[in-house]
Amino acid sequence: MASKTSLSGFPEWLPQERLVELHVLDTLRETFELHGFSSIETRAVETVEQLLRKGEIDKEVYGISRLAEDEEAAAVAKEGKLALHFDLTVPFARYVVDNAGHLNFPFRRYQIQKVWRGERPQEGRAREFTQADIDVVGDGSLPFRYDVELALVMIDALSKLPLPEFKLRVNNRKLAEGFYRGVGLTDAPAVLREIDKLEKIGRDAVAANLVEHVGATAEQADAALQLASIRAEDTSFVDQVRALGVQDDLLEEGLAELGEVIAECVRRAPGRVVADLSIARGLDYYTGTVYETVLVGHEKLGSICSGGRYESLASTGKKTYPGVGLSIGVTRLVSRILSQGLAEASRAVPTAVLVSLTDEDSWSAAQDVATELRSRGIACEVSATAAKFGKQIKYADKRGIPFVWFSSVNDDGVVTHEVKDIRSGEQVAADPRTWTPPTEDLAVRVVNAQ
Repeated sequence: MASKTSLSGFPEWLPQERLVELHVLDTLRETFELHGFSSIETRAVETVEQLLRKGEIDKEVYGISRLAEDEEAAAVAKEGKLALHFDLTVPFARYVVDNAGHLNFPFRRYQIQKVWRGERPQEGRAREFTQADIDVVGDGSLPFRYDVELALVMIDALSKLPLPEFKLRVNNRKLAEGFYRGVGLTDAPAVLREIDKLEKIGRDAVAANLVEHVGATAEQADAALQLASIRAEDTSFVDQVRALGVQDDLLEEGLAELGEVIAECVRRAPGRVVADLSIARGLDYYTGTVYETVLVGHEKLGSICSGGRYESLASTGKKTYPGVGLSIGVTRLVSRILSQGLAEASRAVPTAVLVSLTDEDSWSAAQDVATELRSRGIACEVSATAAKFGKQIKYADKRGIPFVWFSSVNDDGVVTHEVKDIRSGEQVAADPRTWTPPTEDLAVRVVNAQ
């Protein structure tokens, strides 16, 4: 992988690594579009007030300022303090409100962009990284069926990537909040924030936090942790929850919704989904279904894809645009693919053919050959100098270019062409209007490296 730069947390890929990242991005884009999602891009900068109106992440935001202090003071007074966005969901909510009159609802969008978070860099966590989001937003209401559909879309997208087995872990905030209410815990968001720490600090520490910070009794803390311990790859979780003996209308609503997601995913993508009642998602704007995704055997990497249902994140005050969405940490995924050798590019460069020069005067004719090849989708480049053929071949080999093209003119002015596969040494006659390399050499591919 590319060496670390002095700016920790701002990864840069080598060309062959970037090809793997592009493969991931292209696969996601194509899959999202197959499912009918439209692409948008929002500005990188939002007001701090907009970014922090939901959730507690102010320490992660990168504020920005102009170098000229007098101009900066005027700008802050007019616009408010500005910061780089830390995710794509909050800017998307603002985008929906700003452009509601031009959108058709339910609005299906995907968005692939850089985001920035000022957290401590480590494997799987960077300060600058790429996310790929899908959301569906409604005008006033949004059918629950979209919660099911988005889980299936994301399973489809992740299944096409060079990844090990993964599990989409699903929970429902209504289920959790109704349960907490049923046992007498009224501050559900506070309980969820503590449960969200379960994998990081363990059961005993979470129990202590629930007692100390949320005001739970030992019995209430134990009940919340019993709920969080339930996992099932089918709808059997419903009976496990009811066996805990808690009754609440919101709990029943959450059980029904989560059961619908799990049942359909089991039918269409068996083995990919699990009901995991420890999933909380720390951000406050989630109101129903919540998702997290882990790579089996790579759980310490954390979630590679997460999201959920939100009812009022996008709102004018009088009107709300409820939505459901999922976000893939593309940079986190690519980092693991590269570091574990899960996949690699079939060659280091896009170029399939190097068009050689017989002498310095042949450069223009070589460009004609290259133009003909490119017109048929064959990536090529032309030698810069008429060095000895051996040196031109060596250059192609060093670059990872599989084919070298040779052209010659006889005494009668007849031009002949040949192309050499420098891996096998085979050299054959070729016509730039018809010759095509084998399918596996036509374009760069990402292959399983294991």
